[in-house]
Amino acid sequence: MDFKSKKLNSGKQLQSQAVRAGQYRSDEGEHCEPIFTTSSYVFESAEHAAAVFSEQQEGNVYSRYTNPTVRTLEQRIAAMEGTDAAVATASGMAAILSVCMTFLEAGDHVVCSRSVFGTTTGLFNNYMKKFGVDVDFANLTDLDDWLDKVTSNTKLFFVETPSNPLCQVADITALSEIAHDNDALLVVDNTCCTPVLQRPIEHGADIVLYSGTKYLDGQGRTMGGLVVAEQKYIDPLVVFLRTAGPSMSPFNAWILLKGLETLNLRMKAHSSNAAYLAKWLNEQSKIEQVYFTGLDDHPQKQLIDKQQSGAGGVLSFKVKGDREQAWKFINATEMVSLTANLGDTKTTIVHPATTTHGRLTDEQKDLAGITENLIRVSVGLEDIEDIILDLKRGLDSL
Repeated sequence: MDFKSKKLNSGKQLQSQAVRAGQYRSDEGEHCEPIFTTSSYVFESAEHAAAVFSEQQEGNVYSRYTNPTVRTLEQRIAAMEGTDAAVATASGMAAILSVCMTFLEAGDHVVCSRSVFGTTTGLFNNYMKKFGVDVDFANLTDLDDWLDKVTSNTKLFFVETPSNPLCQVADITALSEIAHDNDALLVVDNTCCTPVLQRPIEHGADIVLYSGTKYLDGQGRTMGGLVVAEQKYIDPLVVFLRTAGPSMSPFNAWILLKGLETLNLRMKAHSSNAAYLAKWLNEQSKIEQVYFTGLDDHPQKQLIDKQQSGAGGVLSFKVKGDREQAWKFINATEMVSLTANLGDTKTTIVHPATTTHGRLTDEQKDLAGITENLIRVSVGLEDIEDIILDLKRGLDSL
């Protein structure tokens, strides 16, 4: 029986799609998606092999770019995002690199938000510029700044929203209009919200990126990246994947599939815990400022309510003082994990200026708002009272 003839009904709602979309059941009748740990595939004949290699007939060629487990993940995240297709990569940074290498060439120009993950800044500054791509960085929330940065050869806008770690929010619709008026693509890193809380394509984005390592997995188990878009954008990305090979392993894809099954439930729980913690932090006299998209006094609350269906689990805050006080706070905690990852069931804490954004110059940190007294917390799924008790140890140390 043809493997593909047994595609399963995944339902129409996001939670159903998160559990079932993209799965094909084989003659073995398996209920859970299988892991296809194979590098290559056997053809029925020389004619069949030639037809599949020449793309005259659908089929698996080589697991660098065609693997059934990875394909299930790609189809599932595409369904959840509400678009045609997706391509999976080895990591979130591999996803960003794949987009850049596919849609940019020497002489092109990129406008990137200043408020992006530190390694994203490094990729644009240290490597894309090296190969002749011009890059300018704009204030995430200042539309006039984006417009001023546009040149005749601008091909791509890149934003992360909400931003990590300051929880600033880009107006996706407005940025897409500026980008499209200038024949440029809008690429949105949606890692912190996931399709549960935000679907950027519905607001005008052309391409959506994920570090699957974060919330999509949700338990700090694996690495992975995803690019989600219409088929016309995914097709050339597959060609790059086939050629350059930043591929996702089938085992990692299977782990991410298991993560997606609980994503909807987890994101609501992360958001609830984070909202409670942010309110508590806001009331503490030793805290200078709290950054969280779920706060009623967030300067972009109206936009957040329009664009997001929840706040997510990432927040940051400034302690009163400098690096010494920030480190003292972090070192006094006992339960939360001091690690740079986010989106885990376990709460994590980190000092961005010396870790995630540590390779930025002092000027770049200043422009991005990464101060020495800033602490980021990715709020996990422990009991909120235990999380507060542990952060209170940090406060009591100051």
